[in-house]
Amino acid sequence: MTASNGLFALIIVAALGFFASNVQRLVGFLRIGRLDDSRWDAIPRRLANLITIGVFQKKIFRDSIAGPMHAAIFWGFCILSAGTVEFLAAGVVPGFSFARFMPQWAYRFYMGNQDLWGALVLGALALALFRRLTKSVKRLQGAETHPNDPLFILSWIGLLMITMFLTEAFHMVGHPEAATPFYRPISFALAQMVAFVPVGAANVIHGINWWAHGLLVLGFLNYLPYSKHLHVVASLPNVYLSNTSGPGQPGVMKYMDLEGDAEQFGAKDVEHLSWKSLLDGFSCTECGRCTSVCPANTTGKMLSPRKIMINVRERLETRAPVLLGTAAGSAEHDAKTLLDGYITEQELWACTTCRACVQECPVSIDQLEVILELRRNLVLGESRFPEEVVPAFESMEQRGSPWAFDPGERGKWADGMNIPTMAELAERGERADVLYFVGCMGSFDERAKKTTVAFAKIMQAAGVNFAILGREEKCNGDPARRMGNEYLYQTLARETVDTLAKYEVRTIVTACPHCMHQLGNEYPQFGGNYDVIHHSVFIEHLMAQGRVPLRQDLHEAVSTFTYHDSCYLGRYNQIYDAPRDTIRRALPVVNLVEMPRTKDKGLCCGAGGGRMWMEETEGKRINAERADEALATGAQAVAVACPFCMTMLNDSLTSRDSDVKVYDIAEVVAERLA
Repeated sequence: MTASNGLFALIIVAALGFFASNVQRLVGFLRIGRLDDSRWDAIPRRLANLITIGVFQKKIFRDSIAGPMHAAIFWGFCILSAGTVEFLAAGVVPGFSFARFMPQWAYRFYMGNQDLWGALVLGALALALFRRLTKSVKRLQGAETHPNDPLFILSWIGLLMITMFLTEAFHMVGHPEAATPFYRPISFALAQMVAFVPVGAANVIHGINWWAHGLLVLGFLNYLPYSKHLHVVASLPNVYLSNTSGPGQPGVMKYMDLEGDAEQFGAKDVEHLSWKSLLDGFSCTECGRCTSVCPANTTGKMLSPRKIMINVRERLETRAPVLLGTAAGSAEHDAKTLLDGYITEQELWACTTCRACVQECPVSIDQLEVILELRRNLVLGESRFPEEVVPAFESMEQRGSPWAFDPGERGKWADGMNIPTMAELAERGERADVLYFVGCMGSFDERAKKTTVAFAKIMQAAGVNFAILGREEKCNGDPARRMGNEYLYQTLARETVDTLAKYEVRTIVTACPHCMHQLGNEYPQFGGNYDVIHHSVFIEHLMAQGRVPLRQDLHEAVSTFTYHDSCYLGRYNQIYDAPRDTIRRALPVVNLVEMPRTKDKGLCCGAGGGRMWMEETEGKRINAERADEALATGAQAVAVACPFCMTMLNDSLTSRDSDVKVYDIAEVVAERLA
């Protein structure tokens, strides 16, 4: 080993030691968060996410321009890392090469890929720098904590690529016998361009670039822990450990032990969040994709999911050292919390819980989990919530519904339809195959009741053996849980589970995606395990089996429909095709046109997350934004599959005296019953 090799070895040891120290520091920060043991199961699903989302960058390609650009940089970074390992090893052990451990053809293929991906990365970097310097990308504006960091990082990576090529090219000039035109074509072409340099000078320039490249690599490694580009290291673990990998459906809120968590309900500061939410903060790329699709933000509200995650990281970096005893606090620090000093109540209550931010994040961050945990603390720990929601809380507690209706009126919509209740069947010693869980809107709201009746008629026409709960039915509790009132939610959930257990219910159909999500995905937390089917899927299956008798005439008053995707049906439960297929089966001659934002990119109606009971006082109303998109399609009618969406879109279209009507898909099918 030469003196140069020895010096380089010392530098590597120091650099890796400093990096290890920073990793230990950051892991220590994560450990101040709450335990979360739900990240180590469902290994096949997690590996699938790691491969599709993490390695193959599935989500990043949702952006047709920036997606391929960033994917090229990421893939190139991964492939060139092998060359970096070989480079560093050769700097310590003279003559080290992977060629000793690989067949010749494999090593040549590997060398060619180093050149190819180096060139691709340089091209992608040039495009990224051009966009940064000349284009005004809206999602990148306004909230970046380190606005110059991207330029700095892009330039740094660019220098890494340039020094890599120069090192190889001047090595070929200084050692012509090592020139490999077929296996390192780009480096060879560059060597031909500088072939006029004398051999001695070429070796000196090679040495300069070799050291520059090595120091840039080790410097880059140790800069990452202090940069927003920490996601380079954190993103793949974050994807593997993401909420969407766990058991059940995405969007399931964590169970809260109201007795065990009595000292701290929800989250007031970063130490009350799970360690995974803190890792989300480290993984945030500040790309703004989450904020760009947030219905609240795009209609002028304060909420920015990107800012939420930036605030989590900022607070963690100041709070963790104090809790770990590695830094002293201050009066200003002690007076602040994540909830009082970083994130405002106005931001939190603007959220519709639509999951668009989570869906769009390329590294699978769950911004919504942070928002909902902070809401839980506001309601249960601080008794701070919008005055508008008080009547809904009181009514759910007293009457089992967010609206002040008499529980005895729940089944009145079925008068004269000969639909039995579960209690009536039990008295006769009979059982229903299916429970129709109607929901609060379907039971009490005059417009929604038309959907309820329509779906019941379809099931009757198809010969489905079903029953309802009638006055025994209560709100599933979703509004209470999403608004942070976990105590009220659990009371309603446990009462419903007890009622369903009494009748040994196993199969449930409902026309409300919120009911479907709760009963099917969150009630297992309380021992309620059911096969819950949304009415769009149920109707589509019945029609596919030929069980729904339809009129044969095809002369329809409405010739063009557009369909609005419910967030809780789509992004929460991945049901996109069944409602559309139902419309096409019922109206084969009708043209179904799509809005610009559709399916998993669909825009929320604005009612989720308790927003149904709150007024929008900032910016444009979300339902007005969605109604404008529906009108822009030129469709004569809007189809929905959610009573919340029905109300929001119908209100907006009615307020502007539009002739465009809103129909639930059940109404579309029931209108054609023979």
